[in-house]
Amino acid sequence: MKHSIPRHVGFIPDGNRRWALNRGLNKEDGYKHGIAPGLALVERCRELGIEEISIYGYTKDNTKRPMAQKMQFSKACVEFGQEIALKGAALLILGDAESKQFPENLKSFLTRQSGDIKVNLLVNYGWEWDLNGLRSGELRSQSISQIDLIVRWGGGRRLSGFLPVQSVYADFYVIDEYWPDFDMSQFEQALAWFREQDQTLGG
Repeated sequence: MKHSIPRHVGFIPDGNRRWALNRGLNKEDGYKHGIAPGLALVERCRELGIEEISIYGYTKDNTKRPMAQKMQFSKACVEFGQEIALKGAALLILGDAESKQFPENLKSFLTRQSGDIKVNLLVNYGWEWDLNGLRSGELRSQSISQIDLIVRWGGGRRLSGFLPVQSVYADFYVIDEYWPDFDMSQFEQALAWFREQDQTLGG
């Protein structure tokens, strides 16, 4: 059975550092340029009637990067998260909030906020951290639904630990352009491609 619009879309907005270096900037300067594209993408998903989206902010592995980069991607996640919450999204932040690498300003969103489109922002997230929740009875991402489509910018052909349980049957679409060079036509092309895929989920 084919669905013209996916119910749940995952986004991996990669290529921020490479984008900055190509412009003679410091690596950390790329992250702030990814905020506006993210806001536009959430709004478009809302218009299309997509029920839920999940967005990679940063992982526990990313926090091994230099301090300047950590400060900037953390700041970008805070600004993006607060802005979409103000715009009425039902925001949930998923990640290891017990770590010092988790922004204090996002702790109020560890429980789903009321709103329309569900937005799951992965902040200081790790797939092992997620699965280790099973030791206490359930995944730490238990409230997040199965993903239909994953769209990755930056040319990478890997999942990079992105919600592995929810992604098990997701179609995967790769965009070679870097995330700060986002254009809405890229997402529209991903949706057109999705409509042509076999969505039998193994049946």
